[in-house]
Amino acid sequence: MHAGLHGDKGKPGFVVLGYQTTIREKLEFSGVGVHSGQEVMMSLLPADADTGIVFNVSSPDNPYDSVDLPANLSSVGATDLCTVLGSLSGPHAATIEHLMAALRALNVDNVIVELEGREVPVMDGSSIVFVEAIQSVGLTSLAAPRCYIRVNKPVRVEMGASWGEFVPYEGTRFEVEIDFDCEAIGRQKFASDITEDVFCKELSRARTFGFMKDVERLWAAGFALGSSLENSVVIGDDNRIINPEGLRYKDEFVRHKTLDAIGDLALAGAPILGCYRSYRGGHKLNAMVLQALLSDRDAFDFVQPPKSRPRIMHGELVAVNAPAYAAVLV
Repeated sequence: MHAGLHGDKGKPGFVVLGYQTTIREKLEFSGVGVHSGQEVMMSLLPADADTGIVFNVSSPDNPYDSVDLPANLSSVGATDLCTVLGSLSGPHAATIEHLMAALRALNVDNVIVELEGREVPVMDGSSIVFVEAIQSVGLTSLAAPRCYIRVNKPVRVEMGASWGEFVPYEGTRFEVEIDFDCEAIGRQKFASDITEDVFCKELSRARTFGFMKDVERLWAAGFALGSSLENSVVIGDDNRIINPEGLRYKDEFVRHKTLDAIGDLALAGAPILGCYRSYRGGHKLNAMVLQALLSDRDAFDFVQPPKSRPRIMHGELVAVNAPAYAAVLV
């Protein structure tokens, strides 16, 4: 059974299944890190209730010397071109957003991510490989209630021409807009309530993207060393898509930005009930808006279904104390 948040077709409300989950079986992945260019081994392991998502990072040379990095906002060490847990000068887990998006959208609450290396393998540049793997083994419901973060008032952050905000909403919704001075991209917007079905069909296959004109600069800075046409949409100097297969969605760029935002905001440590809007956003802005929300104790509260009614509709939620695994800034 897949437990989580599901839209009620034709109705504005939502259904909450109130118990935490984990994956039923161990999953293994291998691939290249899109920025490091190094081969990485990664395993997802079932975890107990209230564990949250925890990255166990070890060196390929010494897998017994490892560090645990909880996947929450307080662990974020960098947001340049990807989201990084931990310090870049020490053990860290980079490019976590595509995996985190899949875990959050599929309503996986508790998992240990064993990472032999310091970057999540990029796979095909989207979340689809992680989605299909998780769906292949399914989820197990755990005997503990799921906690949600409910947005109570608008919270907004502006960063130059970019901005992002949370507003109250009965459900989970993303409205993401991008605007590039590039004919291949231009101005695009994606807006939808986010359910498992919507994520899988509309967002999970959207790939990361970049520009050929930026390659040498990124390489010099230590980024995109593993990027290729197999894991990225590449825009050439003539503003055309270089990938021979073209795009998976006509607006794949904004869909990938939405996928990134879902993964970045999963670092709240609990699913968010509210609407997230952004314009010309990215990993840094997503983290700043999440920090602004969780730093304002009046802007949100923690809620969960009444114990007597684990499956509930609309506003049947009760306020609770912060769960141990959530990243609360007060």
